[in-house]
Amino acid sequence: MKGAMRKVVVTGGGGFIGKALVRALVGRDAEVTVIGRNPYPDLLALGVRCVQGDIRHADVLTTALADCDTVFHVAAKAGIWGPRAEYQAINVTGTLNVIAACRVNKVPRLVYTSTPSVVFDRADLQGVDESAPYASRPLCHYAASKILAEREVLRANDAGLQTIALRPHLVWGPGDRHLIPRLLERGRARALKQVGLGHNLVDIAYIDNVVHAHLLAADNLLDSGSGAGQAFFIGQEQPVVLWQWINDLFARMDIPPVTQSVPLAVAFGAGMVLEGVHGLFAMHKEPRMTRFLAHQLAKSHWFSHQRAERVLGYRPFVSTKTGLDRLVSWLRGEQTGIVGHFDA
Repeated sequence: MKGAMRKVVVTGGGGFIGKALVRALVGRDAEVTVIGRNPYPDLLALGVRCVQGDIRHADVLTTALADCDTVFHVAAKAGIWGPRAEYQAINVTGTLNVIAACRVNKVPRLVYTSTPSVVFDRADLQGVDESAPYASRPLCHYAASKILAEREVLRANDAGLQTIALRPHLVWGPGDRHLIPRLLERGRARALKQVGLGHNLVDIAYIDNVVHAHLLAADNLLDSGSGAGQAFFIGQEQPVVLWQWINDLFARMDIPPVTQSVPLAVAFGAGMVLEGVHGLFAMHKEPRMTRFLAHQLAKSHWFSHQRAERVLGYRPFVSTKTGLDRLVSWLRGEQTGIVGHFDA
């Protein structure tokens, strides 16, 4: 290795992935600065410098990135519903601001948290690699904005600023306050129906493995730089049968299994209608179904991780089974603080 990360900036460091990454970096004795829109007392207690600001404001980034050697750009507007302008401003303009601030401050390394949704174009994706083209018909503003942002990050790669984009899929585990809690809430309310035949295989990514991939990406740029200018799919050792995995989790949490189903065409049509109604009345609450969600719940979307294995040395060191055990323990309150005990 040429050296180690010393002064690191994490955008979105108060989120699920960001916070786990920050704790791992602190464990490596890095001097970490977090940029986020809220105060984070738990990170301050770890000695992390917290800059309260918005990545849509270029001056915040220019100041915060001074003298740093590595940036992890994790911040994004996620979800599948909201104004297009907001997704563009945060995910695209915000990313351009991060790149520009790296240039001004001569930051040599940028690791960007992307998503496999950038290649999801309504058809099954089964074991595809990074040569898959970007989606030409993205079904939500999130995916469309992440396509533009990832392109900018990879295009920015040069001798002065080396960049990598990581594409972890359905990140889950202890500390998740969005994906899993919402899934459990709908399960308890018996408000969840299987979409499609229920045989679709899907990649998932346990939080510690995702953090591990981020650290490997930064280490690669610090060392050989062989991954510079490339995107990498990140996931578990094998994809899961989505609805079986959901029902396994439900069984562990004493929630009745999902037994009712609807055809994809019906769910897609319902999503189209609901999107129209929510858009017409400018409703901020996410529709119960969208066209994108219908396809995600019914189609297979799993990916080859061979490039990440070959170039970055990535292997998921927490298995899906172990990850599920940890998640259930955390959800039941039997253990606390699992995220943050990351060791890699």
